[in-house]
Amino acid sequence: MSYTQGGNDGRTVTSIPLTDANPPGSASIGSLVRDATEQLSTLVRAEVALAKAEVTGEVKKGLTGSVFFILALTILLFSSFFFFFFLAELLDVWLYRWAAFLIVFTLMVLATALLAFLGYRKVKKLKAPEKTIGSLKQSAEVLPQALAHREHTPSLEKAKN
Repeated sequence: MSYTQGGNDGRTVTSIPLTDANPPGSASIGSLVRDATEQLSTLVRAEVALAKAEVTGEVKKGLTGSVFFILALTILLFSSFFFFFFLAELLDVWLYRWAAFLIVFTLMVLATALLAFLGYRKVKKLKAPEKTIGSLKQSAEVLPQALAHREHTPSLEKAKN
């Protein structure tokens, strides 16, 4: 037998009693089975609730950490703008100003093209999940046969009539 207790924050908590509601020898087998089933159900629900709470907490921590990484990458991206200006000004010491900025621009375009090419090669190598597709095809072949077999069994035909 499980009890529902109200908490201070308005939530209810289902718990298993620590003392026996029925003294030994006074409960029937049916009530004992019902109580055991009820307590097992309560225990499973409590375990699922605990796992859900733990996973939710860890997901929140992970999201917070990922937000900090995204902010750091954003600042790094904006900082790269100043690095390329620094590089152009440094080349301006030895070259004409327009040539220095043209060299930096060309380096940026070449780096972009190289990274895009490498990304294209990686994406091109992606394959369909062949094992999963094969498993689903096998399941699709087996399930209709099992259902057809069940429909033609004599016990089911008698039950249908």
